[in-house]
Amino acid sequence: MDTITIKEFYQDTFGGSCPDLEQLLSDNIHKNIGHFNVFNIKNMYGNCKTKPEMPYNKRTYYKVSLIAGENHVEYADRTIEIKEYGVLFATPKIPYRYTPITTEQAGHFCVFTKDFVPFSKTGFDIDSLPIFSNQSDFIYQISENQYHEINSVFEKMHLEIDSDYEFKYDLIRNYLMELIHYGQKLKPIIPTETGKTAASRITSLFIELLERQFPIENITQLLLLKTPKDYADALNVHVNHLNKVLKETIGRTTSEIVASRINQEAKILLKQTNWNVSEIAYSLGFEEVAHFSNFFKKHTNQSPLVFRE
Repeated sequence: MDTITIKEFYQDTFGGSCPDLEQLLSDNIHKNIGHFNVFNIKNMYGNCKTKPEMPYNKRTYYKVSLIAGENHVEYADRTIEIKEYGVLFATPKIPYRYTPITTEQAGHFCVFTKDFVPFSKTGFDIDSLPIFSNQSDFIYQISENQYHEINSVFEKMHLEIDSDYEFKYDLIRNYLMELIHYGQKLKPIIPTETGKTAASRITSLFIELLERQFPIENITQLLLLKTPKDYADALNVHVNHLNKVLKETIGRTTSEIVASRINQEAKILLKQTNWNVSEIAYSLGFEEVAHFSNFFKKHTNQSPLVFRE
């Protein structure tokens, strides 16, 4: 699974097709107060043809999106359908995939880092809020009237961020908190997938998380997810539930699947690189070479060096 930083967000969102990327990267990174930026969806993607799909990645930033248009969002074992109007509160704790269904999209979104809303400014840790809990149902259905109410807050954000007011980010922070508190009073959209379909979805997302860690292309690239609990936490499900689902859908436990893929990558690195065994072991998440050697021998009946020869 990739971890997307705020700069990579701009690069992935705009790519090379929108001319203002360099200006966005240089003008909107506020190191002294954290980062905040706000976008009008319709205007933003007007020059980029269409609103892009947001891949299933972990992000280092927070996001509040006001949505007008048909979309769906996948996370853990759930798919949320947004038919008309919705609002989304994304946190780094919950990776998700966002896919527009139609090209008719409108609304706004803002992105910000945790240090934009520090305890000293707000009086609490943002991660302590229910809406940013890793158990949060963070996508909410709203009415047309609610859409216009939230839209007015975003419009004020746009006005301030373009202004020369010395304390504009303090004011924008207040607008952001207004959105957050508004969201915490909403009820979540009911997921559309249950049972067998949900099991298929979580299996697919697990495999995607696993495969996104490979190939290992240099010795500084490390596996971020190594244990069943790592994957369960990333998918926002209990480790026992993940194990049960994979056993039912694939026929193997989480540990067996992960170990098999790591062993496969170990064979590739031993045959196709000149890295020493210690470097390979470290890149695959083993702190001790002996642990890697025992692991490899268990799965191949050969030591790493014998296999390489």
